[in-house]
Amino acid sequence: MINSLRTTTSNPLTLLESTSTLQELHQIHAQLLVSGHLSHPRLLSKFVSLLALSQNTPHHLPYSRKILNHSPSSPTTFALNNLIRAHSKPPFNPLQAFNFYSQILHSPSLSPDNFTFTFLVRASAHLSSAAIGAASHAAALKRGHADDPHVQSSLIHMYSSFRSSTACHRLFEGIQYPDVVMQTAMIGAYAASGEIDVARKVFGKMPHRDAIAWNAMIAGYSHVGRCREALELFSAMQGESVSVSEATMVSVLTACAQLGALDQGRWAHAYIQKKRIQLTVTLGTALIDMYSKCGSVDRAMEVFKAMPEKNVYTWSSAMSGLAINGAGKQCIEVFELMEKEELEPNEITFVSVLRGCSIAGLVDRGLEYFDLMKSKYGIEPWAEHYGCMVDLYGRAGRLEEALQFIKSMPSKPHSGAWGALLNACKIYRNIELGELALRKILEIETMNDGAYVLLSNIYADFRNWKGVSSVRELMKAKGVRKEPGCSVIEVAGLVHEFFVGDKSHPMYQEIEVMLGEINWRLKLAGYAAKTNEVLFDIEEEEKENALIWHSEKLAIAYGLIALKEGVTIRIVKNLRVCWDCHDVTKFISKVFEREIIVRDRNRFHHFKDGVCSCKDYW
Repeated sequence: MINSLRTTTSNPLTLLESTSTLQELHQIHAQLLVSGHLSHPRLLSKFVSLLALSQNTPHHLPYSRKILNHSPSSPTTFALNNLIRAHSKPPFNPLQAFNFYSQILHSPSLSPDNFTFTFLVRASAHLSSAAIGAASHAAALKRGHADDPHVQSSLIHMYSSFRSSTACHRLFEGIQYPDVVMQTAMIGAYAASGEIDVARKVFGKMPHRDAIAWNAMIAGYSHVGRCREALELFSAMQGESVSVSEATMVSVLTACAQLGALDQGRWAHAYIQKKRIQLTVTLGTALIDMYSKCGSVDRAMEVFKAMPEKNVYTWSSAMSGLAINGAGKQCIEVFELMEKEELEPNEITFVSVLRGCSIAGLVDRGLEYFDLMKSKYGIEPWAEHYGCMVDLYGRAGRLEEALQFIKSMPSKPHSGAWGALLNACKIYRNIELGELALRKILEIETMNDGAYVLLSNIYADFRNWKGVSSVRELMKAKGVRKEPGCSVIEVAGLVHEFFVGDKSHPMYQEIEVMLGEINWRLKLAGYAAKTNEVLFDIEEEEKENALIWHSEKLAIAYGLIALKEGVTIRIVKNLRVCWDCHDVTKFISKVFEREIIVRDRNRFHHFKDGVCSCKDYW
């Protein structure tokens, strides 16, 4: 290191780029002092700035502050601006940025400039304090920098993070000639507030769109769940030969994950490899998430194992993927491996671990981990952790213990906890507790259609048509509508949607014939329709006909027609799979010798040889 420094006379500061240890940093600092490089205020400022903004090691930023504090010369605005910039983004404390801003204000020779307020406003956005944000905006106005394009873009981003689309719109409308940076910021702001069509209008009017603008629009579509449009826009982006970056591919993979579009996800992975886009921790984690949410958990784990660098989110994503795909024990094994690596878990990690325990039926292990997150790691449980614990008890049939756990929660129980209990009541046919759970859910979410349907199904299991009717009347009185079932299947890179009773597909006639063949072959194999969940007191034959047209059955029938023999059928459904469809899919997997993977509202179901990975609890 020292020899390298002695030969690097033109710009010795470039050695900081390869510095990885505190000892090496001390050597460079000492040599710069001896050589007199740091006696000049401009070089000292550059040294402090390079250290502050370095991503190599966590000790560079604190070291830069120490140098500044012990420097014989006064700090420059340039150095202080870069310290504000360094603290304007995680994982560093954004409040520290205001200390350096205060230094500028109290210096007789310094004054804040447009860069000062650009970074200060960014720091305000991470504090999630509207009052501090407004104060930063006011300071920029007072000092005459509020009209600077970079400051305006940061202000739009800040108000967007506060979910204040009105403030963003007011700022944007006041700019006579918004540049590409401001327009891109506004696209992000509209997308964050759910106004994706307005964002698209801004995008459409841009005379010049750079890669960042395309990324913002694609990410916006993914954010609001309009994933098809995200992928269509990505295709258009390629058509215009715009440079594709890591950020683009993360948004594309997110869209594929939400759609359950494995073919397109595989293509995206191949594209990353073909274009030699660096597999960063963020991109690798997005790949794991995509494969997991497309039901290809083996491929997700291949990516996980091949990644040279992993952070806590990578490990948590791998665990979550295993848990939702029914591999509870493997999820716990990965957590134990993470502990051996001495990487500290976070809240998301424990959500995945507790889900894994629930799926594996390991109640005592789940209780142990729930206590461990508080006692060892000092993590206060989220609502999701409590929901996982209720599900853990419920899955094991310990409903009274689940109820007592809900009652012992330190804050008012949320709908997720009561929903987990209601689901357990459906599985274990407990009307009394089910009615209690529904009442509690409706106190929190009066329009929760899924809760009404679950209780109605519990009544239907007991052929209590009066109870079914009362739930339906209550839904009608409150204006609650059951969300229509929708199932999606991807064939040859194209996504096909089916709704309950849907006859709009171009191959509808072939699908109808296939449904008839499925029905005939399943009855020969001993299948009998579970008609209880058809919520009308009508003849059994009519109920069976109603069940045939459920959206996932239409999608599976199309998959049997369109996909080659032996190819796995993959379905994504927006609602919880009903009992009859679950039984039918098990039979189809055995009779037609076809593996079927269904992702419903709650989890994955891997059907093979007449058995489901959920073990008939979902």
